[in-house]
Amino acid sequence: MRQDPILSRVKLISEPWDVGPGGYQLGHHPPGFAEWNDRFRDSIRRFWRGDTQQRAEFAARLAGSSDLFDRHARRPWASVNFAASHDGFTLADVVSYEQKHNEANGEDSRDGHNDNYSANWGAEGPSDDPKINETRGRVQRGLLATVLFSHGTPMLLAGDEFGRTQRGNNNAYCQDNEISWLDWAQAQSPHGEALTTYVARLLRIRHENPVLRCRHFLHGKEEPAPGILDIAWFDTHGGIISPDSWNDPQKRLFAVRRAARNNDGSVAILTLFLNPSENDRVFRLPTQNVATRLLIDSLAPDKEESDITTDEITVAARSAVLTKSVIEAPS
Repeated sequence: MRQDPILSRVKLISEPWDVGPGGYQLGHHPPGFAEWNDRFRDSIRRFWRGDTQQRAEFAARLAGSSDLFDRHARRPWASVNFAASHDGFTLADVVSYEQKHNEANGEDSRDGHNDNYSANWGAEGPSDDPKINETRGRVQRGLLATVLFSHGTPMLLAGDEFGRTQRGNNNAYCQDNEISWLDWAQAQSPHGEALTTYVARLLRIRHENPVLRCRHFLHGKEEPAPGILDIAWFDTHGGIISPDSWNDPQKRLFAVRRAARNNDGSVAILTLFLNPSENDRVFRLPTQNVATRLLIDSLAPDKEESDITTDEITVAARSAVLTKSVIEAPS
């Protein structure tokens, strides 16, 4: 394929697993291929579900999965990052069902993947409970922000931008009906339009900030500005996360700061604050004495960008916040 005069010039994306011995080959395809990263999918689902012992694994996926792909001159785009695909739950079903519901497939629900790392947040399937739906919306938006703000190639399942459901069916390939179709009326509902607008905003932010699309892996060894590493990880107090803290199974919150030079020589600094817990938490900004702007808060996705005038920021429960600072070109 890589030698073919036509195929070698198109985007080559592999689904790097198959049945049988040695069938799972994530990270082992040659340069030139991008690979679906199921470890990214499973990690971000477990992180936002609130599982313990996920912070270090989640951080590795957020940073482009260099442990899997940083070899043989491969680049971060080799990792195809996603929360849902054509197999398994849709994004809406990830936050609405704890069990697969494949009865319509005619195999007594024996088919389909069993490890979905999902949660229904209080009721199985559709709910009229405002509290349950609020939590589901927060987790959905957190998952979407993670996909769009991680290093690598983001992949979005059609319909996830407006909350498409397959009614808990995680193996709907055999269904050519309302279970598997895209419901465009849902896309035009108030909830569907609000979620679509949010996804569009995430895409715009990614497009406008090259540091979110770095062409090389970041390892915290370069200093785009004095004292500012290309990537660094912080706790809620604004301190660098220690090795012992990384290994603490109960620690879940953190912030990741990424920095890169702009074409004019200035340095863009973007910090993503992540709170998968059930309580609001205060973070101290890791970059002090620099004008900082809030780009998006997943709790209030329609809130306009604004300047941050204190040295702390509140991140709501099960939410993500992205901020930006710009340091003028160092002399």
